Parts: sequence; C-alpha cells; structure tokens
Amino acid sequence: MAKLRLEITLGILISVLFMGLSARSAQAGSTDSVDGVVEPNSPVCPVRFQLRFPERCRPQGERAELNELASKGLLPQRPLPLVRLDESLGDLPFYYVRSKSKDGTPLYTSLQDALKGQNSYRKIEPGFVFFSWIERYDQDNAVAYMIVPGVYVRGDGMARLSTPSYKGLAFSRTPSQTFAWVLTRTETSREPGLDQPKTGRTVERFQMVYVSDSREVNGWVWYQIGPDDWIEQRRIAKVIPDGTRPEGVESDRWISIDLYEQTMTVYEQGQLVFATLISTGLDGWWTQPGVFQVYEKLEADPMAGSFAADRSDFYYLEDVPWILYFDESRAIHGAYWHNGYGYPRSHGCVNMSPFDSHWIFNWAEEGTWVYVHDPSGRTPTDAELYSAGGA
Repeated sequence: MAKLRLEITLGILISVLFMGLSARSAQAGSTDSVDGVVEPNSPVCPVRFQLRFPERCRPQGERAELNELASKGLLPQRPLPLVRLDESLGDLPFYYVRSKSKDGTPLYTSLQDALKGQNSYRKIEPGFVFFSWIERYDQDNAVAYMIVPGVYVRGDGMARLSTPSYKGLAFSRTPSQTFAWVLTRTETSREPGLDQPKTGRTVERFQMVYVSDSREVNGWVWYQIGPDDWIEQRRIAKVIPDGTRPEGVESDRWISIDLYEQTMTVYEQGQLVFATLISTGLDGWWTQPGVFQVYEKLEADPMAGSFAADRSDFYYLEDVPWILYFDESRAIHGAYWHNGYGYPRSHGCVNMSPFDSHWIFNWAEEGTWVYVHDPSGRTPTDAELYSAGGA
C-alpha cells in the first residue's frame, strides 16, 4: 500500500511539473514574439503546439520546415466547415434514353406501331437527342418506350442513360482557405513546372484539395496542394471564398458564376453556403458576363435548338430538370447528358449536375441575383455578340 501511495504521489508531481513547464513555454512564447516575429529566446515547442502556433515557437531543425508548412496552411489541414447534404436531392423523377440514329427518330401514336416500326406521325431530326420515358415495353423481340402518354419511340437505336452523381459542397460558414476540385486524374509534381520530377502521388477527378501557394512558370500558374505537391492551373478549378457583394447586386443573397474557373459559389448574408463545378458556354456560345436576376423557375422543361447554318449542332433534350432562367434563354439547370463539369460544354446555359441543380433550385427564388464574371477577361462583354442563348 505504501508503494502504491508513493507511485501516485510521484505521478501527481510529474503531472504538475509538466503542466508548469507547458504553461511557462506558452507564456514565454507569447511574450517573446513581437508582431509575429519569433524572438531568439522563444521555446522549442511540442510538435502539436508548433503547428497550431508557429509564430510563438523557435524554428529549430526540422521545426523550421514545420513552421513554413504551418504558415502556409498546409499543416495542420483544418477541415472545411461542411454541412451534410440531403442525398434525396440526387433523385431524378425521370429516366432517359439517347437516340443514336443518324437518320432521325420516328415517333408513334400506338405501342404496336412502335414495336413494328410503322406509321410514324413525326420524326425528330438527327443530332444530340434525348428522351425521357414513362414505360418500357419488350414484346416479340422488340422494345419500345412511352415518352409521354400516347407517344412512343422504338427501342432499337436507343441507349439507356445513367445520370451523373457528382455533387458540390454546402457550408455552415465561409471557409478560411482556398480550395479546389481536381479536373483530371493527375500525378503531382515536386516543384512547379512541366519539367519537374513527379511525386508518384495521384489526385483523382472531382477530388477536393486545399490550395496554399501559387507560382507562375512559363506562362502557366502552378498551385501547391500539399507539402511537396504542385499541380498546373488547367487541371484544377479553384474557389477563393469572398463574401463581398458584387457591384450591381442589390441583395445579401446571390449566385456567383466564375467563367474562368468553371465554378459556382452561392452567398447568403455574406457567407458562402454552397460551391460546385459547372459547365458554361463554349467559345462562340459564351455565357454572357453581367448582373442578372432569376426571372422564371421551372421544375422541368424541354429544350431544343440549333445555331449552325447546317443544323449540325441540333439538340433535343426532354425534361431538363430544375431550371432557373436568368438571361433570355440562358438558364442554370441540371444536365443529365454529360459529366463534364469543370469545362465549358453548353450553348450559353449554366450546366450543373442534377443533384446540384436541385439544391440551387430549392435555394433560389424568382428575383435572386446572378453575377456572371470572367476574372481572366477572355469572355467578350459586347452585348451585340450574344444571341438569346441555349442549352
């Protein structure tokens, strides 16, 4: 029993001594740092304290590297203040097929005519053609789809579609750090530059990374996403959180569309609440920069059109989901027909994943402000260059 009491007493004394030394180290660190500059008599801190308060600790030996990483935000990596998203937002109320016919797609008014391929009443011209369907029929080695009550298409030449599952991020408050999504599977470099050695580490498409530093090499910006990991600007889409209300926006709720980064950020009361990848207009069908307001909300609507003289770019898209019209025929909407978010893909609309378009549809209302900008200055701003736009 006496031995046990002695061990307990020694344990208490060691704990008190350790606490005293830690307090003295913290106190010395706070008094020996002036305007963020570490004084010579600052303590050599434990690693965890070194990472959290690098300005209070002496950068000695390997701690010099820790100080540098901590000052750049690379260590410790603080998680983003995320909010869990409702998974049901990704549930589309439609099923889709794509027509692969090069001669056009006939429509029929009876199931038997569709199964036999006879007596069509109309033909959708060839192009980028998608149908939503209600029922699928498989009879006598033939397949047909009911696309609206009483209208059918043959199943041969149709490809069933799996809709994209990508989704953005929702936030409880504005993050303090710059973050980005990787656009294409990439092996990182040890230093910025195409001729620099690789790390052997790979980042995947849609992976979220932190951006801590940037450096321009031969006309291209490289971003640091880890202690020895650099990636070239064309391979990521970054978000710099900024709750400053854009000029012309007359509300504390707005949608910001970055045409260069191909990202959308959503702000409320100056706080970032959502961010994601998008696809805006291709060259010649740009998404017009400016300040707009949502003027119509539609849960679903068909979109069709052509801009080329030979109609080689004809598109026919049934039941485009969760639409916010904001600039003539240009709208923010779900795009079930591609998974190319992060790259321009449209005729002027802002394409989003079905999940993300459902989120923004629920958040926005008619009158919500939309700020479209290109920080690179490459997108034309002359209004005469713009048509009404399209999907």
